[in-house]
Amino acid sequence: MSIVRHRQWVGFKTIVIKEVTRIVRIWPQTIVPPAITATLYFVIFGNLIGRRIGDMEGYQYMAYIVPGLVMMSVIQNSYGNIVSSFFGAKFGKHIEELMVSPLPNYVILSGYVTGAITRGLTVGLLVACIAMFFTDVRVYNIWVTLSTALLTAIVFALAGFINAVFARKFDDIAIVPTFILTPLTYLGGVFYSISLLPDFWQDVTRFDPILYMVNAFRYGLLGNSDVPIAISYTIILVFLVSLAFISLQLLKRGVGLRT
Repeated sequence: MSIVRHRQWVGFKTIVIKEVTRIVRIWPQTIVPPAITATLYFVIFGNLIGRRIGDMEGYQYMAYIVPGLVMMSVIQNSYGNIVSSFFGAKFGKHIEELMVSPLPNYVILSGYVTGAITRGLTVGLLVACIAMFFTDVRVYNIWVTLSTALLTAIVFALAGFINAVFARKFDDIAIVPTFILTPLTYLGGVFYSISLLPDFWQDVTRFDPILYMVNAFRYGLLGNSDVPIAISYTIILVFLVSLAFISLQLLKRGVGLRT
């Protein structure tokens, strides 16, 4: 390994260790709340309301919402981890040390994204484990399940990074999750099949990227999806590449990072 590659690897590893250490150190904030929230969803929506709903698309309602709740946890925690961590680095002024370092922008971005993925997938796995106490969790296609969760975590880690770059105060990092991310998540088929919606609203919902992520993951677990799996992967990859390009350009230009 050349000196340059070794230096880049050390830089990447340092950022990842810092991010993971942060997640573990404040686990009552990063791990426990999502687990409690997921448990309440299972109890209220899956157990109590689910008894009245019955089956959904041929599956017990509790089993049907498991993929959506796991994916919702992955999305929210991947996004939330990087937006708070990177903005904290901006607010504390120590992001400037990274910006003047010899590390390439893609290494810096990869380090923060890896930390966000770690939290997102960890919480997602925890929610899946909690689901086992309420229903049988079976995997129809392990590769679709794992790849969808990973790609989705990357997409929303990149989206959170962009939010953190443009944020100027702590209130700014809550605007997108509250007014954009949460509505898109609930309208993305987490709790229902879009086949229940009128034709007009089905067409509107198809513009929601989270719909494709949730349904791809649901296909991985149940073998059922409201949209073709190939289209879901295409949408996810288009967002991933686009957001990665935007993130690297923002780092290159120093938008929101240099005064």
